[in-house]
Amino acid sequence: MAVDAAILSAVGRNEALPTLRLYRWDPPCLSLGYSQPFSDLDQDQLRSRGWDVVRRPTGGRAILHTDELTYAVIGPKTDPRLKGGLMESYRHLSKALFESLIILGLPVQVHSGKNPDSINHPVCFENPSDFEITVEGKKIIGSAQARKKEGILQHGTLPLKGDLTRIIQVLKYSNSDQRDQAAGVLLQKAATVKTVLGREVSWDEAATAFQAGFQDSLNLNFTQSDLSSSEKEAAQLLAKTQYSDPRWTAQL
Repeated sequence: MAVDAAILSAVGRNEALPTLRLYRWDPPCLSLGYSQPFSDLDQDQLRSRGWDVVRRPTGGRAILHTDELTYAVIGPKTDPRLKGGLMESYRHLSKALFESLIILGLPVQVHSGKNPDSINHPVCFENPSDFEITVEGKKIIGSAQARKKEGILQHGTLPLKGDLTRIIQVLKYSNSDQRDQAAGVLLQKAATVKTVLGREVSWDEAATAFQAGFQDSLNLNFTQSDLSSSEKEAAQLLAKTQYSDPRWTAQL
């Protein structure tokens, strides 16, 4: 999270190009949306599994990062692929995500309905929002955006395999029946790449598809590069003073 924020700052200073960053997490980590209540989290259950927790700079609800690909799109508001309001920029990026999943062989659709109640659910994948991608009505990729003075940061995650209901075990519910019900609802509303395709897709295969999908649909020409020295320094400082600070995570 600190690296993404550091790149965003560099973009705002015109020291970095618009960036597509693809990564994975080790160990597994629960990320909370920027404004999500920390009380949604069952800390004892999280610790018992050895999973980390972090608060994202982007919005949305809780995501368990394991067995998946995470993407971050970072750029200035003036970029033609990001310009406009929240929904307009989200729509532009949805085209790239859609193309990426088509390359993987997923029979995807773009969800265009309204879900005013989705904010009440603690799990990101419980409901698709406008312009999010679904397969046979099930959410296959979750995304959230932050719009700062430096530019735009959009996060998203593609579950490649595994039990989606694992996240339910580290969130608070009134009783076991409510927890079981939430797990059942999640399986009805979300899917992994493996459950759709009937085969495992590696992280590398998914990353290659994302690069091609973004490049083709948004008319991009990517150049791979490492973080600059200033981005590394900024990320280290942000990791220490913000993203690993329990007060930031708990919003104290």
